[in-house]
Amino acid sequence: MRTAFSVETVRTAERELMARLPEGALMQRAAAGLAAASADLLGRVYGARVVLLVGSGDNGGDALYAGARLARRGAGVTAVLLAPDRAHAGGLAALRRAGGGTIAPAVAGQQTAHRTTQAGQAEELIARADLVLDGIVGIGGKGGLRPDAVPLAAAADRSRAAVIAVDLPSGVDADTGEVRGTAVRADLTVTFGAHKPGLLIDPAREYAGSVRLVDIGLELPAEPELEALQHADVAALLPLPGAESDKYRRGVVGIAAGSARYPGAAVLAVSGALRGGAGAVRYVGPAADAVIAQFPETLVSDRGPRKAGRVQAWVVGPGAGDDAETVAEVLASDVPVLIDADGLRLADRDTVRARTAPTLMTPHAGEAAALLGVAREEVEGARLSSARELAGRYAATVLLKGSTTLVADAGGGAARVNATGTSWLATAGSGDVLSGLAGSLLAAGLTALDAGSAAAYLHGLAGRFASDGAPVGAHDVAAAIPRAWRDVRD
Repeated sequence: MRTAFSVETVRTAERELMARLPEGALMQRAAAGLAAASADLLGRVYGARVVLLVGSGDNGGDALYAGARLARRGAGVTAVLLAPDRAHAGGLAALRRAGGGTIAPAVAGQQTAHRTTQAGQAEELIARADLVLDGIVGIGGKGGLRPDAVPLAAAADRSRAAVIAVDLPSGVDADTGEVRGTAVRADLTVTFGAHKPGLLIDPAREYAGSVRLVDIGLELPAEPELEALQHADVAALLPLPGAESDKYRRGVVGIAAGSARYPGAAVLAVSGALRGGAGAVRYVGPAADAVIAQFPETLVSDRGPRKAGRVQAWVVGPGAGDDAETVAEVLASDVPVLIDADGLRLADRDTVRARTAPTLMTPHAGEAAALLGVAREEVEGARLSSARELAGRYAATVLLKGSTTLVADAGGGAARVNATGTSWLATAGSGDVLSGLAGSLLAAGLTALDAGSAAAYLHGLAGRFASDGAPVGAHDVAAAIPRAWRDVRD
């Protein structure tokens, strides 16, 4: 499992470690890892042109010391100092001893013409560079880059140089993944001691590129801020029938979905449920003929959720239109319930909060925005805080769909993030398949957090397998779930 920790937690661990180490030892560990990653990316260090973008914090010091190491191996290294009077003194001295040069394009008090000339020189250096190290802002930075750093970030983005972010791309929020303004776009982020949540959550994740973790010896608490499951974690969660299992012992999931206008939503939700590990699927709704035509193994009923027969979990809402009565009937049950699509709009918040059995809500950003009473852009820009706020308001587990899917529990604790998906999953009906899959895992006995996390993981993998880089339909995604399941188990 990949874990991420808040800035406050990381800084506390750093202070505790620094108190036990010789002065500067921790920065040297970070610089050694950064220099090694830089050398790996360059392939050939001797003769390479390296530009360091250096701010006033420790990230700038890391970049300077790493630059000194590269200079000693024959690279031509120049540091662009955004705050020369506050640059890390030890790192600056080390770079100069190794033969590296410096330029200061934005010194306070300089005449405008001179500053413009220096800035132009810095941008020319970046344009000719093979590698740019971004050490402008540390993990405590908020609100995007300062104006004097924006042209440098733009020059790096335009250049042919590989860009490595030191610990975190400058301009992104380490704790939330928010990007408020201009930020550096990296090809690789070398982060120290622990992943930061912003490296795993969009939109910041897009700016981080690949992420390489350098162990610097931090002792971190058992409870992270964020978790990202991997194959072994998901494999441990997936239900496996035993010798004495039958279809009822494995769990029965009920699907209350579809309408005369949207019968396909019912078919797709059932398709996901049938591949989700439960022993049987019951369908209730007006799309019974369409469901049976596609999946004759489905148990159908026309008597409503209350009289459909025993289930261990319900999925309600996909394609339901304005059928508030069915949504209310499902919410009144004493088994876990997954609410999706139209069900999110029709569910009464007080009713959801009053439920004693687990509830899993699966909105996309637009639906979450409507429930929170904010603009969609606000949810997309602050995905983690939005998922947590919605979970708190409804006393439910919330799976916020998107390029990185987030799962947050109402009771707090570590949220889960998933990035196994592909942009080709942004297709009609894909969410219905996910709902059926997660509902089946609920019926098989997984908690709402585990069911949502495992379903998002499998669904993302299935999308990748089904599309293989090409357009894909929701039914193709559902058909690829067994392959994703086997890939995880194997």
